[in-house]
Amino acid sequence: MAVHPSHDVVNDGIIEDIAIEATEGETMHKTIQVNTNRREELVDITPQVEAVVKASGVTDGLVNVYVRGATAAIMVQENWDDSVQSDVINFLAKSIPRGVWLHDRQDGNGDSHLKAGLVGPSESVPILDGKLGLSTWQNLFLCEFDGPRRAREVVCTILG
Repeated sequence: MAVHPSHDVVNDGIIEDIAIEATEGETMHKTIQVNTNRREELVDITPQVEAVVKASGVTDGLVNVYVRGATAAIMVQENWDDSVQSDVINFLAKSIPRGVWLHDRQDGNGDSHLKAGLVGPSESVPILDGKLGLSTWQNLFLCEFDGPRRAREVVCTILG
């Protein structure tokens, strides 16, 4: 039997002092709030997701990381230095310029919707021996395309 609420908020990777162990075959959800500082940026959320996985007690399973909202996305990408993240932002800016889309007539963020749609709202990562099954060079990123935002909600769903 697991002891955990269906949704807890994790701020800056710190989980409140609660028991959240999941038993085999159970599904658990945790919501991480992420603040963004620029209109477009990639924010490394790997430490927060790792904390959720660790607190779950699941040793073998799957974590799905999903951002709520139509102008942000989730991406697995390299975090060795900032150049890859800058390249992603620059590539998308050149491929999907700002101010030329029909939706821009509504609220000026047509490019944000297109970028988020192309990258996608979620990634799934295996949980292996209680840890994220990412390679040495892989990290999980929240891709902000319409910031800054005070609190993007990222839902982590753990299947174990």
